Amino acid sequence: MSQSAPTREVARRVFATEFNDAGYTFTESDDERAPVYALLPTGESSNRVFFVGTLTEKEDVGEDSEYWRGRIVDPTGTFFVYAGQYQPEAASKLRDLEPPAYVAVVGKPRTYETDDGTVRVSVRPESITEVDAATRDRWVAETARRTVERVAAFDDEGNEYARMAREEYDFDPQTYKAAALSALEDLDESDDELAGDESGSDDAALDDASDGTDPAGAPEP
Repeated sequence: MSQSAPTREVARRVFATEFNDAGYTFTESDDERAPVYALLPTGESSNRVFFVGTLTEKEDVGEDSEYWRGRIVDPTGTFFVYAGQYQPEAASKLRDLEPPAYVAVVGKPRTYETDDGTVRVSVRPESITEVDAATRDRWVAETARRTVERVAAFDDEGNEYARMAREEYDFDPQTYKAAALSALEDLDESDDELAGDESGSDDAALDDASDGTDPAGAPEP
């Protein structure tokens, strides 16, 4: 029997304020190579994330070899990305970029527990692409819609990830909806026209299986 090639997990759109609260990780099988998922507080699993923001700082924090840390800001907070020898393309991009710059990032969530028990969440980037302000604004608009959609479905019967979120977190999903709506309000008036043009395709966008990324992990045009 032939076996199809494994497909990569959907890259979830998520704002920094929610992502940084996603400190609980899990697998869905006992296989030692099973994917590791971060549990988003709005009730969704995430093996990969897709976000767009402003690279405001970068620093080589490696000792024996290059290990780049990037600080990327969206309208709700800050993502931290780390790339070294095992992420050569992303590390090279961080090395070459000059802040401030708009960047689109696809990567995997990582968690780290500090000595005092605090869980820090960061991203191990698969790709980092320099983009323009319009791409950033489209990402904000679509991510806000998806966040609101997840919050609306949070109390649906059978939403297993929402049930997990209620068990693992003490966060009110409505706070992420409020953050998403606030992010929309921060968009310039010129972006209101863009959002209006796309309003007729909201349902289709929410059903997009690729979640706003093409097979190569780049942001949607």
